[in-house]
Amino acid sequence: MSGSSDAPSAETGDPNADVDRGRALATLFLVVFVDLLGFGILIPVIPLYALSFGANEFVGSLLIAVYSLFQFVFAPVLGRLSDERGRRPVILVSLFGSTLAWTLFGLAGELGSLVGAANGLVVLFLARALAGAMGGNIATAQAYIADITPPEDRARGLGLLGAAFGLGFVFGPAIGGLAASGPALDVVGGVVPWIPITEFTLPSLVAAALTAGNLAVAAVVLPEPNRTRSAGSEESRVAALVGALRTPALGTLVVSFFVASFAFSAFESQFIFLTNDLLTFGTAENALLLTYFGVVVAVVQGGLVGPLTDRFGEYRLAVVGAGVQVLTLGLVPFAAAWGRRFELVAVAGLEPWQTGASLALALVATPLAFGNALTNVSLNALVSRSASDETQGGAFGLTQSAGSLARTVGPALAGALYAGIAFWVPFVVAGLLFVPVLVLLRRLDGDVLGGGGGESVRDGTTDAGEGPTTGGR
Repeated sequence: MSGSSDAPSAETGDPNADVDRGRALATLFLVVFVDLLGFGILIPVIPLYALSFGANEFVGSLLIAVYSLFQFVFAPVLGRLSDERGRRPVILVSLFGSTLAWTLFGLAGELGSLVGAANGLVVLFLARALAGAMGGNIATAQAYIADITPPEDRARGLGLLGAAFGLGFVFGPAIGGLAASGPALDVVGGVVPWIPITEFTLPSLVAAALTAGNLAVAAVVLPEPNRTRSAGSEESRVAALVGALRTPALGTLVVSFFVASFAFSAFESQFIFLTNDLLTFGTAENALLLTYFGVVVAVVQGGLVGPLTDRFGEYRLAVVGAGVQVLTLGLVPFAAAWGRRFELVAVAGLEPWQTGASLALALVATPLAFGNALTNVSLNALVSRSASDETQGGAFGLTQSAGSLARTVGPALAGALYAGIAFWVPFVVAGLLFVPVLVLLRRLDGDVLGGGGGESVRDGTTDAGEGPTTGGR
C-alpha cells in the first residue's frame, strides 16, 4: 500500500482527534441537504420546462434521466479524486459546478434565443448533465464521514446524510412550487426586472443561489480530514477498484445496492401515475403523501438507525429492511384500490373514499419507508466496512454509480410494465426484486464468515486485520 498518512494523535491514536466532528458533520449535512434541495426544487419544473421548448413527453423524460446517467459516470471519478486530492477540494469544486449548472438551467431560454429555441433545449440537457456529474459528490461526503468517525459510529453518521436526503426531497418540491407561484414571480420580477423571471427560471435560480451559499459555508468551515491517501497511479486505482468488485463482500454489496435502487426507483416513478389513475390525486395531494413518506425516512435515518445499529448491527438491519420491502412494495397498488371501498370523512378537500384510500396507503407506506431507510443506510455502512481506509471514496463512488445507473433504467422499464400490462405489475415486480437482495446478503454472510471476518460485518464490530478489503489495511 502506497501513499502518505498524517500522524495520529499521541493520546488516542485517532488521526482526526483534533477535528471538530460535530461541526464537520453539520457542514456535510448542510452540503447534502442543499444539494438535494436544489434537485428537489426542480422536480415539478423539469417536464414543463422541456415542453415549453417544444419537446414531447419522451424528450422530457430523457431530460430527467440524463442527471442520473451523468451521476453514474462521474460518481466514481469524484470518489477516486477525493481519495487522491482530498475530500474538501472535491466537495467545493462540485458545489461550484452545481451552482453553474442550475444557473445555466434557469437562463436556458435566454441563451437559446440567441441561436433558436431548439438550442435552448440543448442548454437544458447540458445543464442537467453538469448537475448530474457534480451530484457525484455524495460519495465524497460519505467517504468524509468514514474518515472522521470510528467504525462503530459510522452508521449513525451515514444515517445523518440519509436524513439530509429525505429532508431535501421533502422541502425541495414545496420550495419549487412556491417559487413558481404568481406572488413570488411578481415580487422577484419587480425587484430584479433585468433577469427573466418565469415559473421555470425562478425555481432554477433559487436552486443556484442556495447552492452558492452552500459553497460559501463549506469553504469557510469545512476542514480537510486527516486520512491515508492513495498514491494516484491510474493503473493502481483501476486495479484496486476492479479487485474490490471481485471481493466477496464489496462486490456483493454493490450488486445488492444496484438491485435495491432499481426496485425502489421503479416504485417511485410509478407512484404518481397510480394515485392519479386510481384516486384522481393532483400535485397537492401527492405532495402530501410524499412529504409524509420523506419525513418517515428522515426520522429513521437521522434518529433511529444509530441506536438500532448499536443493538443489532448493520447486517441484520439490511436484511430486515429488504424483507420489509418484499412484503410492502407489492401491497401499495392494492392498498390504493382496496382503500377506495372504505369511506371515512372529507378532509382537506378529499372525498370520503379518497380519505379511506389515503389512510390505506399511509398504513403501507409507513413500514415501506422504514424498511427503505434501514436498507439504504445499512448497505452503505457495510460498504464502508468492506473497503480499505485509502479507497473509501472509490468504494462509495461505486455504490453511488450503481444507484444512479439503476435510477436511469428502472423507471423506464417500470413505465413499460405499467402501461403495457397492468397498474399493479411494476410494484409487485419491485417487491420481488428484493428477494435476490436477501439472497445476496445471505451470500455475503456465508462468504464473510468463511473468510474469517464475518462477525465484524454482521454484528457491528470491527477487526482491522481480518475480512475482505480493497487493497488491505
